[in-house]
Amino acid sequence: MTHPLTSDRIRALRAEEPKLRARDFAARHGLAEAELVAAQVGHGATRIAAHPDQLIPLVCTLGDVMALTRNESCVIERRGTYEKYHSGAHAQMVLGDEIDMRFFGKHWLHAFALEDGDSRSIQVFDAAGDAVHKVHLKPASDVAAFARLVGALRLEDQSDRLALEPRTLTEAPKGDAARVEMLRAEWAKMTDTHQFLRLVSKLKFNRLGAYRHAGEPFAAAMATESVGLLLDRVAASQTPLMIFVGNQGCIEIHSGTIETVTPMGPWINVLDPRFNLHLRGDHIAEVWLVDKPTNNGPALSLEAFDADGGLILQIFGSRKHGGIDAFNATLAGLPRKGAAQ
Repeated sequence: MTHPLTSDRIRALRAEEPKLRARDFAARHGLAEAELVAAQVGHGATRIAAHPDQLIPLVCTLGDVMALTRNESCVIERRGTYEKYHSGAHAQMVLGDEIDMRFFGKHWLHAFALEDGDSRSIQVFDAAGDAVHKVHLKPASDVAAFARLVGALRLEDQSDRLALEPRTLTEAPKGDAARVEMLRAEWAKMTDTHQFLRLVSKLKFNRLGAYRHAGEPFAAAMATESVGLLLDRVAASQTPLMIFVGNQGCIEIHSGTIETVTPMGPWINVLDPRFNLHLRGDHIAEVWLVDKPTNNGPALSLEAFDADGGLILQIFGSRKHGGIDAFNATLAGLPRKGAAQ
């Protein structure tokens, strides 16, 4: 599937609206964002190898950059250096002090290196042309390393058109009422949070379906405003936390404290020097306080979902940075769904 607009026409339209965000421009003209970027090939964009095993080790040479990951409702941006890359058959990781990522390489289908004046970035898209991950160079980044990356990963195919696939729809919440007691019994035996998705999949649930079926004490429905309240309270108390934001191809994680929470219209923003979060509060349809047993004690999280059942973000306490008791106490003070405010 390709868009009927020619690349020349896309570039001409873009020149008329240079200040419009790329994602918004693409939506306005019925494009996937990757089609907009592909139209710039030969005009500041270069198609490069997309898989993390090829791309990320060279991203690690760029020095201080900004890592950006998003879904329909949330954008996470973290400054730092990519380091400690780990490959894997199904998932890959970067485990640095500031940049902490999980990659799912089968969704990294189209990648581009972009140059526009002093602005340089690497942008990766999935089969439908939706952004999976972006790396933006900053003033202290190594520009020579960027040039070497482009030279090493440049594809022979430098077409400015893409063949895209239909977008995968969000899976609706699902579960088997006959297996709820089994779900609760197995949930209580967990020793690590990473066991959860394997457990629910085995029992024919998915994440949100499991929360709805299991109920308390495993999962409690919370007021939708709980996410904003939590961010406000942990910022005021300087309580460390972990924020997970992702899509089907990438999860980006912020660990530590946050400082400045600024609402702006429907957006809830965290605007710190090396960390930004932009969350559409009006997209939050369900929030769950989730308790997963581990060998180190309960792992409590606040998790937000959109109206289709898609996961927007998860917020945990940070054991690495301390303050788990304070974080858990803050969670306990948040309003439940339907509670009088």
